[in-house]
Amino acid sequence: MADDTSRAGASYATPEILQHLHTLQSPHDDALEAAFTAPARLGLPAIMVAPAEGKLLTLLARLVGARRILEIGALAGYSTVRLAAALPPEGRLVTIDHDPRAVAATQHHLRVAGLLERCTVLEGDGVASLPAAAAHGPFDLVFVDADKGRYDRYADFAADTLRDGGLLILDNAFFFGRLLDDAPDAAAVRRAHERLARDFDAVTIPTPDGLAVGIRRPRAGA
Repeated sequence: MADDTSRAGASYATPEILQHLHTLQSPHDDALEAAFTAPARLGLPAIMVAPAEGKLLTLLARLVGARRILEIGALAGYSTVRLAAALPPEGRLVTIDHDPRAVAATQHHLRVAGLLERCTVLEGDGVASLPAAAAHGPFDLVFVDADKGRYDRYADFAADTLRDGGLLILDNAFFFGRLLDDAPDAAAVRRAHERLARDFDAVTIPTPDGLAVGIRRPRAGA
């Protein structure tokens, strides 16, 4: 159920409640904890998904039966490990990041988690690396958590390379509260939402940052 307050957008979550539920539902093993805390140690921005969203990525990948996953924006590999953990042994995850420190950290954390053999980590610009990633498709799931000013291009790529019934997930769907701003990067995120609405059965989960989730509709003539 929901009341007028929560329907209007207010949240009853508190840091204490979130920590309590994280401990119960999405605890970290050593590999996950190392990946989650790595940005602070490595001088990378601590912009990885929260533990609950990380666990949600694992569950969504399992629910869609993902065997081929693309992640755009690896950071230190926390979400990468979460997604790769959902793959069957013969599955394949491709992840992209432009920062060599992030690439090295992601490879390390995947190795610690025992998942590196089913993963390909591409170093390079997000958009420029898409053709190399496409060679591993079509994909069952695409997760985008990269530069917001090109979210529309990532959403277009996902719509073209996901199988029918595949899942597109966009993090930071609220664009840090600036989604409706008159700015080029906000407009790019809005265009990503528009592509999601046009070609996917979609909803934005009201996590603190917003997590847009869409199932690829069948193509015409399919």
